[in-house]
Amino acid sequence: MVFNSPVFLFLFLPATIAVYFIVPKKLRGIRNFILLAASLGFSFYGEPKAIFLLLVSVTGNYLFALAIGVFRAGDVVDAVPRKSGAGVRRLFLIIAVVFNLCILGYFKYAGFFVANINAVAGTAFNIPDIALPLGISFFTFQGLSYVFDVYKRKVAANKNFFAVALYMTMFPSLISGPIARFGDILPQIINRDESVDKASAGIRRFIFGMAKKVLVADVIGALTAELLSVSSLGTADAWLGAAAYTLQIFLDFSGYSDMAIGMAQIFGFKLPENFDYPYTARSVTEFWRRWHMSLSSWFRDYVYIPLGGNRRGLLRQLLNIAVVWALTGLWHGAAWNFVLWGLYFALLLALEKLFLGKLLEKLPRFVGHLWSLLAIVVGWVIFSAPSVAAAFSWLGAMFTPIIGASSGARALFLLGEYKLELIAGVIISLPFAKFIAGRWGSCPWYMLARDISVCVLFLLCIARVAASTFVPFMYFKF
Repeated sequence: MVFNSPVFLFLFLPATIAVYFIVPKKLRGIRNFILLAASLGFSFYGEPKAIFLLLVSVTGNYLFALAIGVFRAGDVVDAVPRKSGAGVRRLFLIIAVVFNLCILGYFKYAGFFVANINAVAGTAFNIPDIALPLGISFFTFQGLSYVFDVYKRKVAANKNFFAVALYMTMFPSLISGPIARFGDILPQIINRDESVDKASAGIRRFIFGMAKKVLVADVIGALTAELLSVSSLGTADAWLGAAAYTLQIFLDFSGYSDMAIGMAQIFGFKLPENFDYPYTARSVTEFWRRWHMSLSSWFRDYVYIPLGGNRRGLLRQLLNIAVVWALTGLWHGAAWNFVLWGLYFALLLALEKLFLGKLLEKLPRFVGHLWSLLAIVVGWVIFSAPSVAAAFSWLGAMFTPIIGASSGARALFLLGEYKLELIAGVIISLPFAKFIAGRWGSCPWYMLARDISVCVLFLLCIARVAASTFVPFMYFKF
């Protein structure tokens, strides 16, 4: 079950909202239980077998956090010496990390590792055919962040299993984030203020996010698929395909995030923002402060800083950047093009750290925008290609003039066919809506126009969902 499916839109979500709000606000525990039951039902409907993995992950992280919380460094707990208390906590942390990485490694990377062993060693081990559970990368990282924060004393280990379970399984963010922190969600689990205004704002954001996905991203995705289906790309095809994919992945993923944040808001929760107009960045460094912000901050706080960050000299900092971005690439998928994508951005970030960042600050603003957009587009080609060889072939077509009548005519024809969606995608990618809301957000005419737009967009989305083939969110496979 996914957010843009008829079952979710017309059955699951309305039923969950109705049952949730029938319960009086003062019965917070029952409302939380309803959300937890709905979240587990959401997971079970999508993949009945995967729910057991999800419950194992929740239970394991809950128990490891409790164990770490018992042995506080410097304390004597049940006659355990003070020095060994810190060692026991560290041991439980290591076991928790191994536990989570084994789950992620088996389901996401086992086939990749076996295939590479066969290729390098000449062996013929059977490559396991393991289905990737939806959301495994996201709920595993949420569990890890909880354990890490308990270890670092940012939060206390919570004895309420249902609170931890709701944090890790909440259906709006279960499959593709945003990746929330337990310290931010727990106070909202205990006490949050649902209201008509918040629910209305949440519904609006949900619908705008669905419109991004259904009305724009999916249509641009059809353009990308049509361009890349040809056996040999011309330069015009290659550039149009790269630009279209750049818009598609932003609209698709930010649309999902808007839907998730909006749904959580209906139930009184505030999830972290995930996007801040990333294509307006003037550098690659700034882009990664604006794109998938919950993942970027996760790697910063739990990998980059523990490795030493920028505190151990420039060479160590550059090494830390390379490690973080290789892992970031691998997190997205078990394929070498994802690792190459991560290392590509590590190189660009290192160059900006060394000298390019200061140079860009001195140059006109448009130079920084052009640099970041070019770097981002090239990065998405590496990211989206089915293999490293296919990525280089695509990039070769972009940067080696291959001019043919059929290629240019096809690109121009498709540009004309999809011009409205491409223009809409560009407009959505720029902060026009934010500017208008900030300038006239309290005006009656603006609120009336906004609400009418929401109703129209909802009807258009429903018509599209009913008439077209279902298209899953792009980040579900990661």
